[in-house]
Amino acid sequence: MAHCVVEAAEEILDREYPVLDHGFVRLVDYLGGDERIVQAARVSYGEGTKSYREDAGLIDYLLRNEHTSPFEQVVLTFHVKLPIFVARQWVRHRTARLNEISGRYSVMKDEFYRPAPADLAAQSSDNKQGRKDEALGSEEAAATLARFEAGQRSSYHDYSVLVESGLAREIARINLPLSLYTEWYWQIDLHNLFRFLALRLDPHAQLEIRRYAEVLLGLARLVAPAATASFESHLLGGTRFSVAEMAELRRRLEGAGAPPVSGLRGKELERFEEKLAKGKQR
Repeated sequence: MAHCVVEAAEEILDREYPVLDHGFVRLVDYLGGDERIVQAARVSYGEGTKSYREDAGLIDYLLRNEHTSPFEQVVLTFHVKLPIFVARQWVRHRTARLNEISGRYSVMKDEFYRPAPADLAAQSSDNKQGRKDEALGSEEAAATLARFEAGQRSSYHDYSVLVESGLAREIARINLPLSLYTEWYWQIDLHNLFRFLALRLDPHAQLEIRRYAEVLLGLARLVAPAATASFESHLLGGTRFSVAEMAELRRRLEGAGAPPVSGLRGKELERFEEKLAKGKQR
């Protein structure tokens, strides 16, 4: 299989894309792009690449019909700097390889994440894992940030004292907070990157990890533009309906001849309305 060079990806290798207050994402390496996908798909009957339009059509067909293995031929390696609490959400996606900086070997840097005032909000009353849409008032936000900063400074001061006293770094680090920044190299194939992005770009995902996902999406567009366009069209911008939801959709499309009462109730109906709203937003 021929080596695939993607000029747009070559131009941005090792460039830092800032995220949050101290974080970043860098594309440090890649293997293949759209051309690699079509080569892998056509290898079974020996046809080479065709025109860009035909290749894009094949890629769209493959993604639309969930033929995932050709997308696994494209591999991207990122250098990411991120708060530990974001990292702990990130590693729930296990179909990737990573190597993280170790607090056993290295003295951790005095860098902590503090949200922008506009990103501070009270706990949502209807979403157990999220925040309200409305930001805190300016005085409450300032007080919250001051409390974050005081706790972070105190924690890092204690850590530094323990390290300087000769305590083992692996023990000294244990009281450092989740807001501390860490770094890793993260390698993933394109199919599983799309799965990561579909979940972490969802409005229900935590804001901070969405910010990283937005940058990763932009880099994926440079490495494999046709594949990423298909992903955005069919997966990120699309939705799936259950059997009951399809029945409700038919009921609404049929209009006057439809039964007067929906078969969906409670949370089922709420989820269905959310899917319809998603379509309007896109």
